[in-house]
Amino acid sequence: MSVLVFAENIDGQYKKATYEVVNYGKKIAGKIGGEVVVYTTGEADHAALGQYGADKILVDGDSRLSVLDGGAYAKAIAKAAEQSGATVVVFSHSSTGKSLASRVAARMEAGLVPGAVDVPNTDNGFTVKKSVFSGKAFAHYAVQSDKKVISLTPNTFAPQDMSGAGAVESFDNGLSDADFKVKVRERKKPEGGVPLEEAELVVSGGRGLKGPENWSVVENLAEVMGASTACSRPVADSNWRPHHEHVGQTGGTIRPNLYIAIGISGAIQHLAGVNQSKTIVVINKDPEAPFFKAADYGIVGDAFEVVPKLTEAMKAFKAANN
Repeated sequence: MSVLVFAENIDGQYKKATYEVVNYGKKIAGKIGGEVVVYTTGEADHAALGQYGADKILVDGDSRLSVLDGGAYAKAIAKAAEQSGATVVVFSHSSTGKSLASRVAARMEAGLVPGAVDVPNTDNGFTVKKSVFSGKAFAHYAVQSDKKVISLTPNTFAPQDMSGAGAVESFDNGLSDADFKVKVRERKKPEGGVPLEEAELVVSGGRGLKGPENWSVVENLAEVMGASTACSRPVADSNWRPHHEHVGQTGGTIRPNLYIAIGISGAIQHLAGVNQSKTIVVINKDPEAPFFKAADYGIVGDAFEVVPKLTEAMKAFKAANN
């Protein structure tokens, strides 16, 4: 019996969310017994995974997997689970994890819980906690199948260095060319800044900024704070900002330590992507904006007056403390 963790390797780098799921897998293994086996692809510092709990690291060197083909990946991961005797398979609840977890669960005939937020309770069965109703409540899912697949919500756990040293082994996925269906014509990568899913500080803007020409208000504050920038869906749909900055129910889900929303009304679809932030600050000239009900701190005022003053105050604070 073991726990298999999928560790996504992006251009030779592992993100924070990867170390989180390895840690999470280690905690599950501690409850059900067995070892933590990590499946990964390509070239990277695979040994680093051992520091976060991996007992064994299966490295799939198939160059065809440089393209994310869900069907091919699912087949390879299911084979790795079978080979390692895994009864639990863990993914990050990222865009990649969401696309793979259901496929792997179907192949393994396993119960699936997407978006877990805590270590499963194994005192009486196997129960997984996750958020529901756009983060307004929690549900506890009792998984009764012999095999389980779980995706972990990013930023749920701070990865802990366990100073381990996982054994690295090569893995033969047994895939043929017929297993690969996806062809990539073009790749575009977001540039600059910390990826939103990993950001501790986020400054976000909405339609209240009136147009892309005013986005410097958001960018200036973010630069002073060392924060990443984000936006609401209408902003991305209007092409004011790139779509990878869109957070909300149909965009990215983030859990930063601080989320500052500027000129965003706070519709439930937007809240679904940000309401797990540890501290939410809302700046809006409409005192009836729904976002104020979810905010820890709120400022009723014109963003074009409030934010520049906040930026200057932040500069002065940093200068005084350097």
